[in-house]
Amino acid sequence: MLAVNYSTIRNNLKDYCDKATDMYETIIVTRKDEKNVVLMSLEKYNELIKATHNAEYLDGIDKSIEQIKQGKIVVKTIEELEDIANG
Repeated sequence: MLAVNYSTIRNNLKDYCDKATDMYETIIVTRKDEKNVVLMSLEKYNELIKATHNAEYLDGIDKSIEQIKQGKIVVKTIEELEDIANG
């Protein structure tokens, strides 16, 4: 991870974009008043988003398992489910 000030990134944007995409580097662009931003490849960004969604999904599974352990379940037959679906 690199930290680079705004002026440096502005003057060398292509080089830092290449570092982000070719070397998978994450670059923190420092700005006044702590209004920093991060420059990273789209590929790395997509991996982070996917990991976040996976974590949310796994948290939901963990919650469901805990509910089962606590006996918080409802048992329905296929026929009952079909009746509910058909309204």
